[in-house]
Amino acid sequence: MREKISCQQAVDHCLCEMEKLFSKISFAKAFHSGEKTDLAYYKRHLIEIILRIKLNNEVDAYSLYKLGYRDNYLSKKLATYLSEEYGHEAFFMSDLNSLGVTANEVDNTDPFFSTKKLIGYLYYSIMKDGAMPTMVWNWLVEWYSDTYNHIITNKFSDEFGKDKVIGSLKHLSFDEKHDHLSLMFSTIQATVKDDSDIDKIKTYISNFIYLIGEYYQELYDNTLGLNEALSKAS
Repeated sequence: MREKISCQQAVDHCLCEMEKLFSKISFAKAFHSGEKTDLAYYKRHLIEIILRIKLNNEVDAYSLYKLGYRDNYLSKKLATYLSEEYGHEAFFMSDLNSLGVTANEVDNTDPFFSTKKLIGYLYYSIMKDGAMPTMVWNWLVEWYSDTYNHIITNKFSDEFGKDKVIGSLKHLSFDEKHDHLSLMFSTIQATVKDDSDIDKIKTYISNFIYLIGEYYQELYDNTLGLNEALSKAS
């Protein structure tokens, strides 16, 4: 009988990897703990969320195509998730509008290189390991949101106003109502075919969080870090 990975095992591994991220990336720990926020940093973060959502929808659709009829259970779960998540960039766009950012500005923003690497890695991993990386990534996104996004959003609300986070709060409420965290973890468990798959899942979690760290470094370098460099230069 094959072993199953427990949700607590996955969560513990995520927390360990996130601590590594916090120890290396400037501002990341303060941002995720609700200690600090920053207008330029937060606005660029929302822009990247929208760009990533659109790209990730295409990845999910590709994974669903690759699954086809080979696994009806996973196909149904992924199709449900994709249909429920589709169009959620509108929640974040409404917040950006309240911060003076237009949809045209977002559309004309090139995603960070770290985002391009993440999307490329997802496509490669799907070709190599089938549905597993998609399910791990989507669960990780839901776990990350459940663990940190209320903290991040509330801190920004406290400093810049509740009217600036209405869309983000609606998105969090939607995910909680539809229990996407449990939905996607059930798909991770369904990808486990033998004991070696548990190590593979943990490796994917580690690699994805490493890429998230690269994103937060790039976000810092293009906002707070850039401002610090300009201040020193002047």
